Amino acid sequence: MAEPSESPRRSLYKVVGSPPWKEAFRQGCLERMKNSRDRLLNKYRQGGGSMPRGAQNTLLVQEVMEEEWNALQSVDRYPEALAQLEEPVDLAVLEEIQQELIDQEQAIISEYEKSLQFDEQCLSIMLAEWEANPLICPVCTKYNLRITSGVVMCQCGLYIPSHSPELTEQKLRAFIEDHIQEHSIHCPHTPEFLVTKGTEEKSSLFMSCLACDTWAVILESQP
Repeated sequence: MAEPSESPRRSLYKVVGSPPWKEAFRQGCLERMKNSRDRLLNKYRQGGGSMPRGAQNTLLVQEVMEEEWNALQSVDRYPEALAQLEEPVDLAVLEEIQQELIDQEQAIISEYEKSLQFDEQCLSIMLAEWEANPLICPVCTKYNLRITSGVVMCQCGLYIPSHSPELTEQKLRAFIEDHIQEHSIHCPHTPEFLVTKGTEEKSSLFMSCLACDTWAVILESQP
C-alpha cells in the first residue's frame, strides 16, 4: 500500500537549500505576494477589514510560500535551484523569508488603509464645503452652480435644462448628498461626477465610481 504523499507545507519545512536556492525562493515569494495584492485585499475585505486571530496572524503568506515552493520544483523554471533541493537545512532560512512576506503583507494592507482614510477625508471635506458654501459644481469642483428657471448651469460648461421650476440649489444639493451618502455605505472611495449627452442631445448629470463599478443618474434634461 502506497504511503500518503506529504503536504506542500510539510515538505516546505523539511527541505531547503543553499544560499543561491534561498535567494531564488525568496525573490519568487516576494514577487508572488506583490502580484497577489488584489487577492490579499479581497481576503482582507471579506474578513471585515481585520486580520485573522492566531499565531501567524497572516492572510496570504502560507499560500504564497506553498505556491512558490511548488513552482520552485519545476526544472524548466529553476533548474539550478532544483539541483540543490537534496539536503535538509536549518528552518531559520524559511522563517526569515516568512517574516519578510509578513512584513510585505502588512505593508500592502497599511497602504490600502491609508488610501481609504484619504478618500474618507476627501469625502468629508467635499460635503463640508457644499454645506458651508453656495452649491459647488460637482463636475469641475471649482465654480458655483446656478439654477435659473429650472436650468442648471456652471462656468465650466455644464448646462442641463431640467425645465422644473421647483428645482432649487437646496434640492439639488440634497439630491447629490443623498447619492453620495448612499454610495459611501457600500464603497469607501470618492465618486466622480460627469455630464453626458444621450439621444436627441439630452444632457444628464451622472455620478460614477471606478472602484466599485457603479453609476447613478443625478439629473436629466427634460424636453
